[in-house]
Amino acid sequence: MRPGSAAAALFALALAIPSLAWAQETPETTVEDIVVLGTPLREQVETFADTVVAPPHGRGPARWSARSGICVGVVNLQREAAQVMVDRVSEVALDLGLPIGEPGCSPNVLIIATDDASALTAALVERSPNAFRPPYSGSSRSRLQLRRFIESDAPVRWWHVSLPVNSETGGIAVRIPGYAPPQTGTMASRLTTVIQNDLRRAYVIIDIDQAEGVTFQQLADYVAMVAFAQVDPDADLSGFPTILNVFENPTIAFGLTDWDEAYLGSLYDAELNQRSANAQSGAVAALMFRERRRAEAEAEALADAPSD
Repeated sequence: MRPGSAAAALFALALAIPSLAWAQETPETTVEDIVVLGTPLREQVETFADTVVAPPHGRGPARWSARSGICVGVVNLQREAAQVMVDRVSEVALDLGLPIGEPGCSPNVLIIATDDASALTAALVERSPNAFRPPYSGSSRSRLQLRRFIESDAPVRWWHVSLPVNSETGGIAVRIPGYAPPQTGTMASRLTTVIQNDLRRAYVIIDIDQAEGVTFQQLADYVAMVAFAQVDPDADLSGFPTILNVFENPTIAFGLTDWDEAYLGSLYDAELNQRSANAQSGAVAALMFRERRRAEAEAEALADAPSD
């Protein structure tokens, strides 16, 4: 089954699920500042970047490419709620410089709401196992991680599929059954490479019952965060001001925080041409550190400025 047809088949299967409505009033919340006391900013950023990312073994962080663009599909929410979710995730994509597919496009970011997330996830994986773990190197995390994805009891679970490509041509850079052998060429450097890892599909499954207690805006921003970055679902991010902590602390943020936006922006702006996967993560952290230092300097300057 070709990659596009696999996603289409899963989308069709998910559409067969009866529709659920999302009816939740937005409670009043107080956003609390979280400060990692005694830790320099650079160390905070490097710790976060190292902890949050979860690419396939031996690969650097993957991101969506402007060549493929984003097409968001939402299943099993009431039409109005689904459109709000699509609009918000697409808005984040545009902020990252990613083009949005035209109406009727085949979804590569598939968001499914359900009241039995484990059963649905197991059915999807059983029906199209190659859609979740394609038969080529660098496509996804391990079989053990896939099992944890199926059996998770988290309010939101996610799974990414990526593809190593030639950054100059967009051509496939790994051997795939049924495709011509890759012709990637090489760069004359021990430190850099033309190979990059592109995200090709993201599956985000929402357990409606488990997701109670957060606003729809918080949920949509959480979904956007895990759709556009390979976030480790087991990462301990306590102490960091991120939307990823919203289910443990619904007052932490109304949506994506400055910290989240800095990480996503750095992931998509960094030049990930290093051969070492750790060096690629380091490039993201270095860019995020510069952005956060600039933002803090601007905030301090504003606070020190005389009032009229």
